[in-house]
Amino acid sequence: MSTSAGPRLLGPAEVRLLAAELDLRPTKQRGQNFVIDPNTVRRIVRESGITGDDVVVEVGPGLGSLTLALLEVAARVTAIEVDPLLAGRLPATIAEFAPDRADRCEVVLADAMRVAELPGPAPTALVANLPYNVSVPVLLHLLALLPSLERGLVMVQSEVADRLAAKPGSKVYGVPSVKAAWFADVRRAGAIGRNVFWPAPNVDSGLVAWTRREPPTTAVPRERVFEVVDAAFAQRRKALRGVLRGLAGSGEAASAALEAAGIDPLARGESLTIHDFVRIAEGLE
Repeated sequence: MSTSAGPRLLGPAEVRLLAAELDLRPTKQRGQNFVIDPNTVRRIVRESGITGDDVVVEVGPGLGSLTLALLEVAARVTAIEVDPLLAGRLPATIAEFAPDRADRCEVVLADAMRVAELPGPAPTALVANLPYNVSVPVLLHLLALLPSLERGLVMVQSEVADRLAAKPGSKVYGVPSVKAAWFADVRRAGAIGRNVFWPAPNVDSGLVAWTRREPPTTAVPRERVFEVVDAAFAQRRKALRGVLRGLAGSGEAASAALEAAGIDPLARGESLTIHDFVRIAEGLE
């Protein structure tokens, strides 16, 4: 009696055969670097912590390397792909390499930055090798769009991974760090070498894991808090009293709001937590 061995995964030979069939020339514009190492995609799935109950969103599935590994574990995968050529080929790849799981995957031809809704059951996890040129905007957009997401793991450029997971006071702490912290507890989850990609990128890669948490406030809209964050880091070497003058209407009003929030008007944005920014936004209101 035979049992299913699960999906076959893509290695270097399979990736190059698929690319040749499609006459595919990966573009930097779309951040196309395809994973050719089965151990890497299995590691990503393992580190993500997804289970057989999870509905997973994947962004930029490309030729399907990570998609097939996700289908080994997840209950369902919704793959968002902006390239019509790749989106059109992916169902056939899944049918060939994971025939008994093909009905668990739905491919959505869309720009993840502009997608407004997804088909099927509400997703519980986001696991993706994000296009590096738009990784932060895509991540923040999906966290805002899909409140059902409970956790995730994304592969991004190493420096971006550092920024997303940075804490106040760090040299790389900035807008991505604060905005990601609105939605989730974020941590670095490892590094990925360049040789697992085709073509090999000219930057190092890192894994970022996150777990959803409740918003830090409901008293002011998220957009208002993010306005304060953007202003604070637009001139990150300047004191908050000066950079918030435009939002407050005057330097005096900015100082009053900061003092009401318990923040030194001469402090800088790089020293503040997401909760500090919330208190400032509430003071400005």
